[in-house]
Amino acid sequence: MNSQPNANPSNSATWFQYACDYLVDSGQRSVLFWDILRQRGNVYLEHLSKGQPPVLVFDYDVILDGRTLERPVNYALVRILDRRRLQHMNPQETAAAQNTLDEKKPASDRRHRTRVATRAPKATSRPIVIIDPRAGHGPGIGGSKRDSQIGMALDAGHPVYFMIFFTAPLPDQTLADVRNAHTRFIEEVRRRHPDAPKPAVIGNCQGGWAAALIGAERPDLVGPMVFNGSPLSYWAGVEGANPMRYRGGLLGGVWFTSFLSDLGNGTFDGVHLVANFEELNPANTFWAKLYNLYANVDAEEKRYLDFEKWWGGFFLMTDKEIHTIVDGLFVGNRLERGEFELEEGKTVDLKNNSNPVVVFASFGDNITPPQQAFNWIVNVYGSVEEIRRRGQVIVVHVHKEIGHLGIFVSAKIARKEHKEIIASFDMLDCLPPGLYEMIIAEDPEEPGEYQVHYVEKTTEKLLAMGDGPDDELPFHAAQTVSRINDDLYRMLVAPWVKMAANEWWAEVLRQLHPLRMQRYLLSDLNPWLIPVKMWAGMIKNNHLRKPAAEDNPFFKFQAFFSDSVVAAFNFHRDTRDRFSARLFKTIYESPWMKLFYPIATSDAGAAENRLELLHRQDADHWRHAMTRGGFAEAVIRMILAVMLADRDLSRKEYELTGKLLKTHGRLKPIDRQQLQKIVREQARILQTDTRQAIETLPRLLPTDEQRRQAMALLMEGINAAERPLQPKEQSVLDQITAALSV
Repeated sequence: MNSQPNANPSNSATWFQYACDYLVDSGQRSVLFWDILRQRGNVYLEHLSKGQPPVLVFDYDVILDGRTLERPVNYALVRILDRRRLQHMNPQETAAAQNTLDEKKPASDRRHRTRVATRAPKATSRPIVIIDPRAGHGPGIGGSKRDSQIGMALDAGHPVYFMIFFTAPLPDQTLADVRNAHTRFIEEVRRRHPDAPKPAVIGNCQGGWAAALIGAERPDLVGPMVFNGSPLSYWAGVEGANPMRYRGGLLGGVWFTSFLSDLGNGTFDGVHLVANFEELNPANTFWAKLYNLYANVDAEEKRYLDFEKWWGGFFLMTDKEIHTIVDGLFVGNRLERGEFELEEGKTVDLKNNSNPVVVFASFGDNITPPQQAFNWIVNVYGSVEEIRRRGQVIVVHVHKEIGHLGIFVSAKIARKEHKEIIASFDMLDCLPPGLYEMIIAEDPEEPGEYQVHYVEKTTEKLLAMGDGPDDELPFHAAQTVSRINDDLYRMLVAPWVKMAANEWWAEVLRQLHPLRMQRYLLSDLNPWLIPVKMWAGMIKNNHLRKPAAEDNPFFKFQAFFSDSVVAAFNFHRDTRDRFSARLFKTIYESPWMKLFYPIATSDAGAAENRLELLHRQDADHWRHAMTRGGFAEAVIRMILAVMLADRDLSRKEYELTGKLLKTHGRLKPIDRQQLQKIVREQARILQTDTRQAIETLPRLLPTDEQRRQAMALLMEGINAAERPLQPKEQSVLDQITAALSV
């Protein structure tokens, strides 16, 4: 609508025609715009009347209701039903129906056909469990479109489970109860798929740290874990760019959350969290989102109403839940420091999770910037060497521009990033321990497909994204002030607030919140909107809609005005954020506040010495292991040595190598778990001392015949990759050839 005009309006008659056309179009768009807002209110009321069910576009069966557990919670585990309804058919009917459906689809839609299911039946395919955020909104955003995380997982042949939750929490529900219920749900998934690999768990935003709590408590239950836009380093960021991290300190800490919970009669209203999100980008909240609907009213109705159904679903928490979250995580940042307690006397240690972890973040995310998504890796492990010593695999992937909600909602992200992450689960189990960056690039030979590489990354590169650890020192003072203020509030003010509060008054306050009131007022509850509904019906049903031509110059004026409004809002936002950051630093970097800063102690030096000793012991262990093993260990060591030479691992080459190992007579009997164990061990041997690992190969291959077979298998794998070796890879191959004298 904002394209350059084709005609040159050189006379008043032409301008008059443009103006008339634009006025008619603008008037009709205004009526349709307000009618869509009326429909939004009706959708909100209808959603409320149904109990605010998940906004999933997929059908599901409830497997386990958390309200029936010994410590009940407002969660439930559901299994997503295959969109093709094939689960009720016998195997012959399933195959026939699948083939028919696939033949009707264009090639671009068929390209993701059951990467997993073609290798294994669904009964043994890895189940995937998705946890959506409970941060003010309801569940379902991870499956609100066909092209979504759920859709990609179903297309890949995985059984998919989803953790939904209900509007109101159970009385006295705690975050520990929720974590324990999540654990019970995954136990049920394991019970239903005993022959499959351990479930992969995908956590969106708040669901990411919820998944991390499960992995730290029960690493034996889960497989690969994915944290999408999930904050685990709450103090990290860049000065002037991540204002949300300052809010807790500027409000005086967790006391204000306690106050809101007391006003709610022991219940915290998630609408306050939604309001915080909206305040981050006032240009979008108060203008751009609405202007986009107005400017494209003929095409945006369904998308807008679908999104607003989720965005306008406000869910509740207990005062205990929100206090633990704000005090322990957002203000206290205790999780990454190993000080977070869900149960008294028992801290959560993220290092307990020994399963592969994928962390997906974006520079366009102003709610969970990459620093808050990634820095916990450095703060928890300290170095890549420690990650390797623990046998852990951590993969980071960063997008350049997608926003926070786009990470979960965008169909484009689902068809690329989520699809490739899901397709990589099996490879993650076989990656050498370490820290990697996942690179997803368009495949030049297959349009619509992608090549995936894992490039070794250092902790220094992760830290370089932020302002460094010194930038986080004032937050220690803010945490202490928060605790003091909360204690004072609970002693001096809370008793009076609780005495005055009751459930009737709490419900009145909830319903009077502006985000709810705007939906009530713009709905069929408001009789003043009857004419709008009538006029909109006339425009649609009587074909009276007369959009102006795209080259109408008034569209250009309209867009210019909108851009000016957005610029003004952005100026206000930037000024506000800079002022907030400076005020925070003025308060918490003042000399008297530095009394609350952490003081370096001798314990830190002793811890470093203990860690250094562990690293030396670990290196000694792997050096002694170099001469243990036989043909399988030698071949896998040789293949890994070449693949790891340039610090760049291709998923395609990994898959080709896996097929090669499965077809060789001497290696075919090795089962999946044993193969993973050998790969991890040989990778650690190579990471410890590559030169010595190669020199000791003859000890594993004592005969000339074994060495010739091993070299033949290695060359077969290299040739299967169909690309020339890089200089470093060729150098390693030459060293192997010389060591085996072949």
